[in-house]
Amino acid sequence: MTQHTDLPSDLLPATVREFFAAHVARDADTASSFFTEDAVIVDQDETFRGREETHAFLRDAGSEFEYTTEQIGAHRVDGSHWVVTVRIEGTFPGGVAELDYRFALRDDLVAELVIANHAA
Repeated sequence: MTQHTDLPSDLLPATVREFFAAHVARDADTASSFFTEDAVIVDQDETFRGREETHAFLRDAGSEFEYTTEQIGAHRVDGSHWVVTVRIEGTFPGGVAELDYRFALRDDLVAELVIANHAA
């Protein structure tokens, strides 16, 4: 199990905090507003490019399941790269997953988001 980090949510960039608030609330319109026009989202082995594809991903990903999301870690890689680790529990296969959301920011917006299994 992942250990919680000492970096509280309020030390994350506002873009990341506000994206997560909208994402957890399953508000794809608001979540999408934090991405650049040419943003890229990589989730496991799928890549979504541009405003239309990234919005569709945020709207549809996991929509067939009920689940909760809890931030359990976060750290700054450098001035424009941040990693937030979340634990999701729900009705999807396996029932529990820990995922890293790796953000690359540009001009206070998300230019790239890579979602991958958290390496223990």
